[in-house]
Amino acid sequence: MRHLHRDRARKLREQQTPAEARLWSRLRNRALAGAKFRRQVPVGPYIADFLCKDLSIIVEADGGQHADQEDYDASRTAWLEAEGYQVLRFWNHAILTDTDAVMEAIGEAVHHARMAQSDS
Repeated sequence: MRHLHRDRARKLREQQTPAEARLWSRLRNRALAGAKFRRQVPVGPYIADFLCKDLSIIVEADGGQHADQEDYDASRTAWLEAEGYQVLRFWNHAILTDTDAVMEAIGEAVHHARMAQSDS
């Protein structure tokens, strides 16, 4: 099972959407507040679009197909949150048309996760 997820993740990286490409250009190389994000990463039975493992943050870029799979997305998010991840979901349209606001929301999550770590 692990190899299937790894192979699927690799294929997803090669076939990223324009919204995923936009996010990745802003998240890669620790460009957002020094947080290390990886893309299309297997997490349990799922593949996260973007993962900052150190801060337990997952960022999901949702296309139109997600409107038809709300129950699946809700159970997926619940599982990831139960594993300790904070899941941020953004519609592709918002990523492409209001990138700065999306990056600000992700940046706030990074900041709050760091604050929570330093309080521990």
